[in-house]
Amino acid sequence: MDQIPATASQLRSLVDADGTLHLSLQTVEVPTPTENEVLVRVDAAPINPSDLGLLFGGADMADASFDGSGSASTVTARIPPGVMRAMAGRVGESMPVGNEGGGVVVAAGPSPAAQALLGRTVGLLGGAMYSQYRCVDVTQCLELPAGVTAVQGAACFVNPLTVLGQVGTMRREGHTALVHTAAASNLGQMLNRLCIADGIPLVNIVRSEQHVALLRAAGAEHVCNSSADSFMEDLTAALSATGATIAFDAVGGGRLASDILTCMEAAAIATAAEYSRYGSTTHKQVYIYGGLDRSPTELNRNFGMAWSVGGWLLTPYMATAGPDEVARMRQRVASEITTTFASSYTRHISLIEALSPDALRGYAKQATGEKYLITPNA
Repeated sequence: MDQIPATASQLRSLVDADGTLHLSLQTVEVPTPTENEVLVRVDAAPINPSDLGLLFGGADMADASFDGSGSASTVTARIPPGVMRAMAGRVGESMPVGNEGGGVVVAAGPSPAAQALLGRTVGLLGGAMYSQYRCVDVTQCLELPAGVTAVQGAACFVNPLTVLGQVGTMRREGHTALVHTAAASNLGQMLNRLCIADGIPLVNIVRSEQHVALLRAAGAEHVCNSSADSFMEDLTAALSATGATIAFDAVGGGRLASDILTCMEAAAIATAAEYSRYGSTTHKQVYIYGGLDRSPTELNRNFGMAWSVGGWLLTPYMATAGPDEVARMRQRVASEITTTFASSYTRHISLIEALSPDALRGYAKQATGEKYLITPNA
């Protein structure tokens, strides 16, 4: 078992009242686990879009300044005045970052559940994962099958549970097929594999022919390129073929959500028995769950009156799903973590490298198909 240090490094984000963002590595005490807790040596932690919101605080990272070197590296950037209104609750508070990770349990509290995880490789959820060590309750851990590494299990919560939650939402609301945007992402590729395995019709929307080829090679039947001149026609045809009436949009801004609703309406009225000036009676739902495009969401209301646009997050879904469904979701993720729910990474970086100009500008782009992994103990 590891020799546990008294202190360790942790990546922190601080917003000043004047609108300055500060990123730095801080030295923190390594806690001793209590009754039902475990201490995990964090070997891998993915950078998800949801992590960047907390890490960057809405700052314009294109003009970030980099100072110092090694563990004394710092990054500063300016937060636009309009964004600062949303930052009021965190001004002056140095905040740890990182939703999930993977590692080895190196110490455990006295409870049987905690002791059972000692020496095991686990995925873990609970924030502050861009740290060398993290102490969490055992309920925040997912024991990984024998032979599965911390890197393979580092992203076993956010993306896998999100795709399961989206499929669960589809079923709960009475839909039989779904649409997904930014579909060449790690999450999108997981959803594609899940839908193939479960026989669910899926319409994938991507932004380049390269991503079309990627998904087709992975077995996707319906892939539409939003940058193609024929996008609206292609999307309407895919919606007609699948009957998809619910979409999960990771882009958020611009007209994509509106275009999806327009094409859903076109597919619905193509089979309508008679004309109605109010449009089809088929309810069309778009859930925005990401913000790859930070511009305003534009709705060109030419899709009838039976429609809805709303937000979707994993945590509220799990709260309403109930413990039995969540347990089934977690078990499926554990058993399929190297297949259906596998993640791939463009680059592995250390905590120090996370504050370097080259790495930060890479993961700040949130480019589809490019995912970074922090290895805190590298």
